[in-house]
Amino acid sequence: MFLYAMTAWKHGHLRLIDFLRFGWHQLTFLAVGETRGQHSVARGRGLDLIAGQSVAALDEIAHATARDAVHSRLIQSSVARAREHLADGFDVWIITASPQSFAQIVARDLGFTGALGTEVEARHGLATGRLLDEPLHGVRKVGAIRRLAKENGISLADCFAYSDSANDIPMLETVGHAAVVNPDRTLSKVARERGWEILPLRQKRPA
Repeated sequence: MFLYAMTAWKHGHLRLIDFLRFGWHQLTFLAVGETRGQHSVARGRGLDLIAGQSVAALDEIAHATARDAVHSRLIQSSVARAREHLADGFDVWIITASPQSFAQIVARDLGFTGALGTEVEARHGLATGRLLDEPLHGVRKVGAIRRLAKENGISLADCFAYSDSANDIPMLETVGHAAVVNPDRTLSKVARERGWEILPLRQKRPA
């Protein structure tokens, strides 16, 4: 969401002071990892900023963010792993707390099957600044992937899940094949204890 905020600022949809606040949240996240309080504050501030914005403008920002900021930062070995799954006949979904509309753009650009994310309310073409439900975060991802598997006649025992955050331990526990990518300290410890695959994939700095 920091990348989304950066793009919104560049396109004139966000004040500099608001962008700097997003930057502070990002620095806190990098320093100490995600916390419940940080997640709640960031969510509230983000919803306040989009309230009253047109859905069309927000979609434009989302497309620009995916094109100009997200794709250049992707860990290509992770993308390659996802495409191996596609080649083997698996569906590949992004499951994220980010807005679903944004996640769907990224998934479509990467050639993935789809995306599930947090649904933001809109009325008459304008964002209201409210959510349709709680963020798709932590244990709520379990319900989401169970519904997705049931709708598609898929056994979760045959599924793979990947994450870098201890918040996703409930989701990882729900599938037959759990793997962690650049895990935080807590997730790394749990992965070692449970014998989950650990992928220490790092993005190379641009030359």
